[in-house]
Amino acid sequence: MSKQPQPISPMKNFFAGGFGGICLVFVGHPLDTIKVRLQTQPKPKPGESLLYAGTFDCLKKTLAKEVGIHAALASATLSIKHCLKCLSSLMLMFPCHLLPSQGMKGLYKGMAAPIIGVTPMFAVCFFGFGMGKKMQQKTPNDILTYPQLFAAGMLSGVFTTAIMAPGERIKCLLQIQASTGEVKYAGPMDCVKQLYREFGIRGVYKGTALTLMRDVPASGMYFTSYEWLKNALTPAGKSHNELSIPSVLFAGGMAGICNWAVAIPTDVLKSRFQTAPEGKYPNGFRDVLRELIREEGIGSLYKGFNAVMLRAFPANAACFLGFEFAMKFMHWLSPDV
Repeated sequence: MSKQPQPISPMKNFFAGGFGGICLVFVGHPLDTIKVRLQTQPKPKPGESLLYAGTFDCLKKTLAKEVGIHAALASATLSIKHCLKCLSSLMLMFPCHLLPSQGMKGLYKGMAAPIIGVTPMFAVCFFGFGMGKKMQQKTPNDILTYPQLFAAGMLSGVFTTAIMAPGERIKCLLQIQASTGEVKYAGPMDCVKQLYREFGIRGVYKGTALTLMRDVPASGMYFTSYEWLKNALTPAGKSHNELSIPSVLFAGGMAGICNWAVAIPTDVLKSRFQTAPEGKYPNGFRDVLRELIREEGIGSLYKGFNAVMLRAFPANAACFLGFEFAMKFMHWLSPDV
């Protein structure tokens, strides 16, 4: 059973969820970029190797300043001081516009879209969870069971799809653009304008069904696992409000891992579908699934798994810590609402 430390306030959940979402994006976006690039990299031609050998290879190539430096570093046997001089000389030889990678900035490509969308999206997500809990209570003091919490979490996934689907579409397109070097979109708003001009509102919302299929069960797992861990970590006779920061971080991080353990196969299909040229998959996600399994096997549904799990713990730990902090602040500010 889940302990209800205080009356549920969907509106407080709304504002606290928005703040938690911002915390999540700042911590998790770099590895989200890695995840999308791994999931959408093209299948290599015969005799060629994959563009990215794995999570750390993708991270290294994204952070790298230019290809020549890799060769210089690989063969260098010079001292650190002399090596730095060589790097400085190489950087002067290559104009900035010829560098194929973007350094740390490359890891934050496409972050404007989720920042703009994530505040209302997480606000709506936590609002939906609060509303789902409140709808199942006969009295304000009713304690919900874990199946009831799972149902409330699934409702939150339905609530967020309208915001999440276009935000994910734009984010994925900008992340892929950054990795290929072909600049089609100047930014999130330009991406929306071009999609709407070329394909209408359906182009902006491409992948909505897959987003729904991903987020409904994953959100149920997300909130249920968090509530279960909070209960497990709360000392006997104490309130959730007294839970230590490390305990909140651990519960939030593990909830993120549970969420993505459920979500990642559908997320792979969604990323591939949303970044594909128009008309490539006329039957939607079924065509994506058939192509992936036929060409790359069932393991392709777990592309980017390492990046997802590396991101899931710190990003969601930050999210729930931000959420709990904001909730405490609002309870202090307005205890009766």
